[in-house]
Amino acid sequence: MMEAMQSLTPRQIVAELDKYIVGQDAAKRAVAVAVRNRWRRQQLPEEMRRDVSPKNILMIGPTGVGKTEIARRLAGLTGAPFIKVEASKYTEVGYHGRDVESMIRDLLDSAIQMVRSEMTQAVKEPAEAQVEERLLDYLLPGLEGSAGDGEAASKHQRTRDKLRRRLRAGELEDTHVEITVEDRPTAVGVFGNLGMEMDVEIQSMVEKMLPARRETRRMTVADARQVLFSQEAEKLIDRDKIHREAIERVEQSGIIFLDEIDKIAGPPSQHGPDVSRQGVQRDLLPIVEGSTVITRYGPVRTDHILFIAAGAFHMSKPSDLMPELQGRFPIRVELSDLTKEDFVRILREPRNALTRQQSALLATEGVQVQFADDAIDAMAQIAYDVNRRTQNIGARRLYTIMERVFEQISFEAPDLADRHITITADYVRRRLADIVKDEDLSKFIL
Repeated sequence: MMEAMQSLTPRQIVAELDKYIVGQDAAKRAVAVAVRNRWRRQQLPEEMRRDVSPKNILMIGPTGVGKTEIARRLAGLTGAPFIKVEASKYTEVGYHGRDVESMIRDLLDSAIQMVRSEMTQAVKEPAEAQVEERLLDYLLPGLEGSAGDGEAASKHQRTRDKLRRRLRAGELEDTHVEITVEDRPTAVGVFGNLGMEMDVEIQSMVEKMLPARRETRRMTVADARQVLFSQEAEKLIDRDKIHREAIERVEQSGIIFLDEIDKIAGPPSQHGPDVSRQGVQRDLLPIVEGSTVITRYGPVRTDHILFIAAGAFHMSKPSDLMPELQGRFPIRVELSDLTKEDFVRILREPRNALTRQQSALLATEGVQVQFADDAIDAMAQIAYDVNRRTQNIGARRLYTIMERVFEQISFEAPDLADRHITITADYVRRRLADIVKDEDLSKFIL
């Protein structure tokens, strides 16, 4: 994990983010340095390392300018445990709803899945070998009769070897076998639908009491191989080691993206219990400052988890947050509104650009789509104008415009005689003219 971070310098991190996100250089540089500092901390002597806190980041900017995408891509680059949560979803302790400590448990669950996947990959070969033996047992039931019957045993082995060769050649994938599947219900699965947040110790106790369900299922060899691989890999993996490694990763390299933090900023409410603002801030403070959260897998310290908070701050400002909480986000980055030129770049440059996505989707129908330069320019201009006139939702406006432009083509694609289409500025304007002209309509449609 730390080796991956070591290989990425701040400049390289920014270069990777540039492949998917247009502009916002200040925010990219800030997160790149914050991630590099985490690796630097690991190189320090133990005594000093304990005192080096993560440089939490507060991103300020309107919706749709790249705040969430920066955090999401960053987590993918570093391979760190990562979750995105909305601050507005939490309530003060004592009220019905999710308390802030649950974000740490969610982060740990994410880390456990990550570590389990890595360990499963590490035991892939021995697990697959054992799966092959079990499939042969199902395909050819064991030898009956006396164990000393050498001729029968020899014949059985020859038949088994033939089946093994056919199995490895993929000739038996559609053959049906009956296998035993064990399913252990979880307390979350039993009580989750009731919206209950269970105490960690009670949850563990309930799960131990719930009996495992065993059932025999009939399925193809191809499907059985996947089920049996999960069973065999589980036997070879040390579950306690997974939990220890996951907790270590969360504590040393976990990242929590705390979106909509502006929704919990502001003065105390004058109307009714203030469960979504001041109370949540008070509960959030110890988590960000550093505390111990009890989970079903063991205690997790939050001292060195990196928090990246983000908010539009239309109705409030960062100084409306509690002073103690403000102090825990020392790096402030303002993301700028998108210009028309930014929209042009967003449609052209990123690896996952909407123009590339749309072309790939229609290519599945055998329709080749090309975009004239003036068409991209027209879509960018319309997105920019509509954002200025109505609500500014940033790059998300392009999704709606793209769908409107391609609405008819997408519907008719399977039946089109002309398999090559060039999108021009005239076509874009024709598709959007009436909506753009009518400001009241564009508020609803675009």
